[in-house]
Amino acid sequence: LETLLNLEAVDRIDPYQRTSPASRELAAQGIGNMIAGLIGGLPVSSVIVRSSVNINAGARTKMAAVIHGIFLLLCLMFLPWMLNMIPIASLAAILFVTGVKLVNPDLVKRMWEAGRYQFIPFIITILAIVFTDLLTGVIIGLAVSIGFILNSNLRRPMRQTIEKHVGGEVLRIELANQVSFLNRAALSRLLDTVDRGGHILIDAQSTDYIDPDILELIRDFKEVEAPARGIEISLSGFRSKYQLEDQIQFIEYSTRELQQSMTPVQVFGFLKSGYERFRSGKRLQRDLTRSVSATAAGQHPLAVILSCIDSRSPAELIFDCGVGDIFNVRIAGNVISNKVLASIEYATSVAGAKLVLVMGHTKCGAVNAAVQLLGEKRSLATVTGCQHIESILGDIQKATQYRGEQSGPQDGQQLAESLKSAANPLNGIMSHMTLQQQEAYADEVSRRNVMRVVAEMQAESNTLANLVRAGRIAIVGAMYDITTSEITFLDGQEIDLTNSWRTMEEKMNNDSAVSAVS
Repeated sequence: LETLLNLEAVDRIDPYQRTSPASRELAAQGIGNMIAGLIGGLPVSSVIVRSSVNINAGARTKMAAVIHGIFLLLCLMFLPWMLNMIPIASLAAILFVTGVKLVNPDLVKRMWEAGRYQFIPFIITILAIVFTDLLTGVIIGLAVSIGFILNSNLRRPMRQTIEKHVGGEVLRIELANQVSFLNRAALSRLLDTVDRGGHILIDAQSTDYIDPDILELIRDFKEVEAPARGIEISLSGFRSKYQLEDQIQFIEYSTRELQQSMTPVQVFGFLKSGYERFRSGKRLQRDLTRSVSATAAGQHPLAVILSCIDSRSPAELIFDCGVGDIFNVRIAGNVISNKVLASIEYATSVAGAKLVLVMGHTKCGAVNAAVQLLGEKRSLATVTGCQHIESILGDIQKATQYRGEQSGPQDGQQLAESLKSAANPLNGIMSHMTLQQQEAYADEVSRRNVMRVVAEMQAESNTLANLVRAGRIAIVGAMYDITTSEITFLDGQEIDLTNSWRTMEEKMNNDSAVSAVS
């Protein structure tokens, strides 16, 4: 124990922050003790004073310890009378100074901030070492720590969470690393609280040891009590030696029956629940291998999401979806074309998806480029060097003139000409804005673009329009903020972007006037 404690202390004061091999140190110490005992010598131990002296002297290799040992041997053999002249108080002072140097106020502060379950064993160990000796103090500290560990195990032997899968709610019971017989009562009470017809998942993936009494309780509940109460029980992570086979009973991927039974409103709620889990960091733990095998024969996704290719807005992660839950259509600027519409028509009309979600996002590169090039007289392909970019940026630029359904459709050619017109109030506006205003304006264009795409989907696709009128699908717009990870679902209210810019321009003029006065 003393050696292990000294090793940790030495590693902390080592300027090169190396890690000593504890097992090799103990093996060498054991061999040394056997040899020393055979020749009548004292036991070998690791001492902090000699180690710290080596470090302070600038030692870097193992030879420093060997040379130090040779010096000690020579002193003991030839200078014992001189060693006996050193006052004990002086040696004690050296030990005291070394101990003070090893004291780390930051460590005490961290232990205090970690809470009483960390600080109390820590401070008791220190006091026990001071008022007794090193070995006794460490043993007392270990006993106190074990008591706190057992108490923590009794209070929190497992973690329970309610998970909302596509097939319904599941109570996940995640067992602790060590599950002893002391935890039987707590687990039994938890199982008794499950309502009739519920579903339980007992997760043992993080468990190293499960007491036979606990295994017997789980086995009896699975085979006798659960069937009698109409409770479905799933098992995951149990080792083969426990004689409990892993079995997942609940549905964690979209099936044909589930897809047909859900309404667009319910699918919308499913996506919102997934997003809430994503925001809170409590994403569902899925068996992706099982999902891949289960969906290999066919797919029945609940929704189709049209989003941008931006690497920071992955729809499956944002809405916490599994394999087979959604169709994902990704294109720069989340614009539509005949091919995109054909994909969405297939996903809804043939494959049966109940919801179409158009998701734009802030700080969109395609939108920023489209806004920066407003009024550019040269072709967008010439300016950007991208041969086919016109089909995307040109569509996004339509959003700067889009005023909602009440404005009526505009001819694409007329819109293109109006953008190039010097009379257009949007021409050259970016050069008059601050960087913050440019970003806000581009994000507003992104939002307007989402609303435009939602409206044009039904205007350009009779298939989608008929499905919406029949109530078989819903088309929803959303904006994802890549900075805050917040999603705003758009309600389609009309917002005049040109007037929004004019308000921004007035604010700029006011700010300039204030700056001039200053």
